[in-house]
Amino acid sequence: MNRFGQANMNRSKGIYLALITAFISGVSIFVNKFAVGVIKSPLVFTADKNFMVGLLMLVILLVSGKWRSIGSVSKQDKLKLLLISIVGGSLPFYLFFTGLSLTSAVNAALIHKTLVLWVAILASPFLGERLSKKQGLAILLLFSGNLLVGGFKGFLFSKGELMVLAATLLWAAETIIAKKVLARVDADIVAVSRMGLGSLFLVGAAVLTSPQSLLSAFSMTGSQWFCMLLTVVFLLGYVTSWYRALKIAPAILVSTVLVLSTLVTNFLSAIFITHSWDQVMIPQAGLMMLGLGLYWASLRGTASKASRISVVQ
Repeated sequence: MNRFGQANMNRSKGIYLALITAFISGVSIFVNKFAVGVIKSPLVFTADKNFMVGLLMLVILLVSGKWRSIGSVSKQDKLKLLLISIVGGSLPFYLFFTGLSLTSAVNAALIHKTLVLWVAILASPFLGERLSKKQGLAILLLFSGNLLVGGFKGFLFSKGELMVLAATLLWAAETIIAKKVLARVDADIVAVSRMGLGSLFLVGAAVLTSPQSLLSAFSMTGSQWFCMLLTVVFLLGYVTSWYRALKIAPAILVSTVLVLSTLVTNFLSAIFITHSWDQVMIPQAGLMMLGLGLYWASLRGTASKASRISVVQ
């Protein structure tokens, strides 16, 4: 198989993994909205949750034997892993979940889905990824579908929304850094760095800012533990599928597919919160499917053209 065939296979696999990530993300945002309300301190909730995920990722690393390859990671990449733990695994989590506790799940999901816009802006100068006019239109269609989300009443530019936006910008930067590191480092090692080291920073922040709240983690009720463990499972699934998709497919592509998670959050909100099906849900889904289809068709067209050129040469 030539390099163009391998690239097509990686893109296809990356899309499937990104679709899984999008589904997990949509459910996770909905569940976390309730969890952050049950476990009152957003910082303690985030620190405990991320720490548990970090431990689980470490177990996966040990059982799989991938920990042996850590020694071969270059000093430069280790510094980038440390940076990922800060801009991806600690500060944005605190900002996002604190912001989520102050605004609606729908608004938080919409702001989070602007991730693809920021990644597209950063991917060109830092990763050399080019966005064609068709792909730009596809992203516009996807984001337009997001604006039709049920329950959305407009942005208030509140403190909560701005915190979610700041977290999204940091995650966009992390995506670019992680994409570079994943070219040389296993996805699970990157995930352990993000969640393990990142959670240590969060726990440290919790100790410094709210030691009394941190102690409350040891006296959580059964319902609080249930919410905590549920969010741990979703976050573990999100991190593992996201980094695997990002390793083999372009950053803009996997970020584009992730936009679809808003559909999942919207449907769950309609079922469990509003108890009504908004008429805009059908055109919303249509716009987003059309956008994803256009993006995929553009990728196939570009790959086909590149393959023909390769044959001629």
